[in-house]
Amino acid sequence: MQILKNIYQVSGDLNGITFDLQGALWNDANSYILKTGDGLIMFDSGCGDTMDQIFRNIEYWDLSPNDIKYCILTHPHLDHAGGAHILKEMGVKIIAIGETADAVSKGDDRCCGYLYHKTFKPVDVDIIVRDGEVIDVLGVKIKVMHFPGHTMGCTAYGFDHEGKRIVVSGDIIGTLLAGDFGWDGSIDFNKPVYIDSLRRFAKVDMDIMLPGHGLIYFHQPKWRVEEALNSALIEWR
Repeated sequence: MQILKNIYQVSGDLNGITFDLQGALWNDANSYILKTGDGLIMFDSGCGDTMDQIFRNIEYWDLSPNDIKYCILTHPHLDHAGGAHILKEMGVKIIAIGETADAVSKGDDRCCGYLYHKTFKPVDVDIIVRDGEVIDVLGVKIKVMHFPGHTMGCTAYGFDHEGKRIVVSGDIIGTLLAGDFGWDGSIDFNKPVYIDSLRRFAKVDMDIMLPGHGLIYFHQPKWRVEEALNSALIEWR
């Protein structure tokens, strides 16, 4: 699905772009492709078992999976990072913050394979980034924003595209279809830390938010984050 010129959503079972298991609507997170003049940047890899579907979706837009140069992970959960080992074997460089890099390299319970009745296949991250850092990926300046809580590796990535500020937000907030928060069954879920992350995320200016599941926010995405923060302050204090 084309979102903007040169930005595509290529996976996500909640809205039917990919399909993993019968009755499972959270097994495959949203993955996005950003096309540049030097190759493709992928945000999150999906669960791994839908990679053939993802590749077909990429090819539909006359793009080649072989042109994926980097995959940037928002956090280590299997539905977002389970396919990273496949991309790594293709020569794709994996980028993540330290907390996510440690989890996916060990493939431990922080990757939540138990939730999907699957085993997470460990993968080593090639480039470890830090909160607040601006990285240059194929000529695109991408800001790293660490917002732990849903899991301690939760990270958003912001970049400018066609005059708009785009933020890939992973599971920092929930979708309108399933509450305000990312799933709270993570081994390293931390409610007080999460509230602080929502408070900080609500101050991030953005024009379009590309979430980890479900709906893309094209209008005032900051308002949606503020709603999630408001819910957290009411329900969790």
